[in-house]
Amino acid sequence: MNWETLPGWFWVIYYSLLFLTFYMAIWSITRKKLIRFSFIAIIFILTIPLVTVVNSIGRPRGANEFEFFIMELQQGAWWTMFALAGHLFLLVWWLVFFKKRKTYFGNE
Repeated sequence: MNWETLPGWFWVIYYSLLFLTFYMAIWSITRKKLIRFSFIAIIFILTIPLVTVVNSIGRPRGANEFEFFIMELQQGAWWTMFALAGHLFLLVWWLVFFKKRKTYFGNE
């Protein structure tokens, strides 16, 4: 069976960003900065890929992951709302991280 999928470069960038976020969240926790926020980020980093892969298994032939995500989002599927909220949270986490970067690197 030949299924549609997003290009390989997309997956490399996506999982690299997730890995970088995971690393920086762990680093933030060890530096005792944004501890609760970072724990929530780690939970999202670990659960979003798992939830999306499990729920994308039965996607229709000819639809890639993004097209299927949009179709399911329009139907109000819980997992798409969870993934969207998780990605938005991670975006906010990065914004807060960069806003507070001076305190991270000792320039208080």
